[in-house]
Amino acid sequence: MPLYRILIVDDEESQLNMLSGFLKKQGYSVSTVNSGESAINFCDQKNFELALVDLKMPGMDGIELLERLKKINPDIQVIMMTAYGSIETAVDAMKKGAFHYLNKPINLDELNLNIKKAFDEQKIIIENRFLKQELEEKYKDLKIIGESKAIKDVLSTVTRVAPTDSTVLIRGDSGTGKELVARAIHFLSKRSEKRFIPVSCAALPETLLESELFGYEKGAFTGAVKKKEGRFELADKGTLFLDEIGDIPKEIQVKLLRVLESQRFERLGGEDTIEVDVRIISATNQDLEKKIEEKTFREDLYFRLNVISIFVPPLRERKEDIIPLVTHFIEKSNKKCGKRIKGITQKAKDILLSYDWPGNIRELENIIERGVVLSRGEALDEEDLSSLSFGKRKVKSPKDFSLKEMEKNHIIDILEKTNWNLGKTADILGIHRNTLRLKMKEYEIDKQTNSNNKL
Repeated sequence: MPLYRILIVDDEESQLNMLSGFLKKQGYSVSTVNSGESAINFCDQKNFELALVDLKMPGMDGIELLERLKKINPDIQVIMMTAYGSIETAVDAMKKGAFHYLNKPINLDELNLNIKKAFDEQKIIIENRFLKQELEEKYKDLKIIGESKAIKDVLSTVTRVAPTDSTVLIRGDSGTGKELVARAIHFLSKRSEKRFIPVSCAALPETLLESELFGYEKGAFTGAVKKKEGRFELADKGTLFLDEIGDIPKEIQVKLLRVLESQRFERLGGEDTIEVDVRIISATNQDLEKKIEEKTFREDLYFRLNVISIFVPPLRERKEDIIPLVTHFIEKSNKKCGKRIKGITQKAKDILLSYDWPGNIRELENIIERGVVLSRGEALDEEDLSSLSFGKRKVKSPKDFSLKEMEKNHIIDILEKTNWNLGKTADILGIHRNTLRLKMKEYEIDKQTNSNNKL
């Protein structure tokens, strides 16, 4: 049992000795004083979990002492004691924060029981407070920033679907914050205390993806030296987020459909059926309807995944969200980098607002962080931005280029800045390396001919 500290306040020495002796035998750390004034001085120097307070004392009475103790330590539990008990005084004491009210002579068994109850209640109150603080801190990172109608519509849908167990399909370009939306749904759901397990379906090859999702038994294949639980098992009672669901191989789509329908599956190499309770949230930047027409995505799986659909618009379609996001990213980067950037100049704002952001929010965050790291002033200016990620040529005259032309030129600029390092380029753009390769193929970008490919 924790060493709970109890303060006994009573002007009768015999009462102090009797209660102190009894409670010390119960394993408590006990201190005694004979007046309210002494109790206040004592509590200014030392913390107590509980106080036993006599109602009628010379000078400061028990009710006044109760109020003073609660101001010093709101978490302290107070049990009132009196030989002059009445319903009125009991009600008054309880209204002002007393845990319980006992009449003298004190029944020691009743006292011991109420002390235990008081500590149990105190523990729950403190745990709930810490949990609330943790959740609030966690929610800061999950907060979806934006003032546009488009993002407010997204938030409205999130709050309505979160309490349900319906599957959700989140659609939008790369870097728009689809995983953030998924995490917000999980956080606001009844599953929030359980795990949120993300899986990138594009980042893993087919054989590895299957074993990651469903797990495997020892000896299921070469290298399977012990049993491994899959992501479905790890997400039991929680949420499984399947990112880039459009890239999932068709062979695995069949197994995924079965899990969605029955919440059952077998590990690779196993015969036992495993039951789980998992909510599925998926995301894609692809045209799934087109993939269905091309026979590369199952229509029945699509309908299972698309019970609720949320579209996260690209940043270029909600320019009014750029400056609030910039403010948020500056604060975040200040904490991360130990800087004190206070804001952004008007010229820098104009640059950011004139750009079309092919990498969306990820790209914006990366640019702001780099600006914060390298800035020598109190506010980010145009030089902090234009020298980092995108050329002044495009920023100054955005209307001279189509969106695809701007995207192509921007990709080439970043590739040149990183000496054609695909990993670094993808990080700066805020997109997956596979997505970068697809765009390079689409725009016919390669190191040998990149100078001829700029539009």
